[in-house]
Amino acid sequence: MWASIILALAGLALGVAAGLKAPMILPQTLGQYLGLAVLAALDSVFGGIRAAMEDHYDNQIFITGFFSNALLAAGLAYLGNKLGVPLSTAAVVAFGVRLFQNLAIIRRHLLKK
Repeated sequence: MWASIILALAGLALGVAAGLKAPMILPQTLGQYLGLAVLAALDSVFGGIRAAMEDHYDNQIFITGFFSNALLAAGLAYLGNKLGVPLSTAAVVAFGVRLFQNLAIIRRHLLKK
């Protein structure tokens, strides 16, 4: 279990470092979608770490959740932009709450050991 968690955290750190060093410039209009996609991806990563700590991690659930969460968040932002309603706020609140809940549970698992 710890090896998979360490690999996941190392992959996350490597991805963040590569993203910060990559000479890529996104149009400002896509910034909102990218922010939501990153938030959704972080939610999936922390959910995967939590599931691994609770010994019920499933790779298919993680992969499908990772992409479906990112697509749902981007879709809500796009639809909100078209309708003139800030639907992206709903995604930010939902993923933010889940992110903090997963982080709290992970912290409790780490403190119990």
